[in-house]
Amino acid sequence: MSAAFFWFLVLLMAFGTPVVFALLLGPGLSLLIDGETQYFPALLARFYNGIDSFPLLAVPFFILAGEIMNAGGITASIVRFAQSLVGHVRGGLAQVNVLSSMIFAGISGSAVADASAIGKMMIPAMEREGYPRPFAAAVTAAAAVVGPIIPPSGIMVLYGFVMNVSVGALFAAGVVPGLLIGLALMGTIRLLAKRYNLPLARPRASWTERGAAFKSAWLAMLLPVVLLGGMLSGVFTATEAACVAVAYALFVTIFVTRNVGKTELASIFKATALQSGVILLLVGAAVTLGWLVTVSGLAQNIADTMLKITDDIYLLLFLLNLLLFIVGMFLDAGPAILILGPVLSPVFIGLGVDPVHFALIMCVNLTIGLATPPMGLLLFVTASVAKESVESIVRALVPFLAVEVLVIFVITYFPSLVLTLPRMLDLM
Repeated sequence: MSAAFFWFLVLLMAFGTPVVFALLLGPGLSLLIDGETQYFPALLARFYNGIDSFPLLAVPFFILAGEIMNAGGITASIVRFAQSLVGHVRGGLAQVNVLSSMIFAGISGSAVADASAIGKMMIPAMEREGYPRPFAAAVTAAAAVVGPIIPPSGIMVLYGFVMNVSVGALFAAGVVPGLLIGLALMGTIRLLAKRYNLPLARPRASWTERGAAFKSAWLAMLLPVVLLGGMLSGVFTATEAACVAVAYALFVTIFVTRNVGKTELASIFKATALQSGVILLLVGAAVTLGWLVTVSGLAQNIADTMLKITDDIYLLLFLLNLLLFIVGMFLDAGPAILILGPVLSPVFIGLGVDPVHFALIMCVNLTIGLATPPMGLLLFVTASVAKESVESIVRALVPFLAVEVLVIFVITYFPSLVLTLPRMLDLM
């Protein structure tokens, strides 16, 4: 079996074919041209088996939990709590934006949901306080990338399923990189405060005010603690944790905040079904691609080619990050992970890179790609909310992207930052 299917895949995507169809048509055309149609039944079986999986149920349930919490007005309480903590410093609303995204990441697990929910509140508020609109949108886009990095994370569930890596280990490994990105962004805002002449600080919130803000937000903030605590202690699996998240979200939004009714639930379930359908089709196609990569020997050929360039693992990791950064400019994080994971993972694991470390390098890099031009989805989401051009947002985004790229290289060359927590929790 030849590796021509990969070039068919690239060609189809270059002509604008939807990713899921490119993933299926590429191998199909390759097998047809090579006269190996006997593999068609195996191809279809792999596609079906890729979707028909109990662990994969975590994806639609996590999406549903995020949609419910978002519709339940949780975002406003999180923003109020973040503002009570850091709203008093110079550039305080920008800091609140980042901190809110970090907290919201533990609930939604989605960069787009983060940018949309936080952006609709924070971008108009920042503009009213005197922040330039492109700057407000840039902060929102840059901060939203922590959504799929701080657990729970939809893309880590996908990666763990397709590449057979522990989802619990991936969740634990994502904590430090997510915090590093958030803190790096907050530090950058502090340095840029004078350059952008950001508004002066508001009065420092009293401990009474902070307590009141925490009281309105603690139920939402408790969700990631419950999920991670349950998974890491072995009480429930990642799939069961997703079901717990939905039950918890329904209880909070229906019986506590009472912001979600029958009408809202109908639209929430519809949106979740559409998102889940797209993702599950992609997963089935990606499992098929992974099988073909193995059978055709493509992974070994790529490994041999890379080793001809250099056998220095540090240089190979640099080239890996460069490739992922470029891919992230044009392809959404989920499809990119599902396409490149089966191709690149065996190569670097064979070179001695830990599977969890490689997974985090890929997930963090491609997630940051959501905020890079020309096709970064977060750019278009924040541009729509801010009613600002993508070009102006990109100019303001450059320093934030620079520090996020720096974090990528830090976690690449210092794997202990990623692996210490999963090892401490005995997940590896």
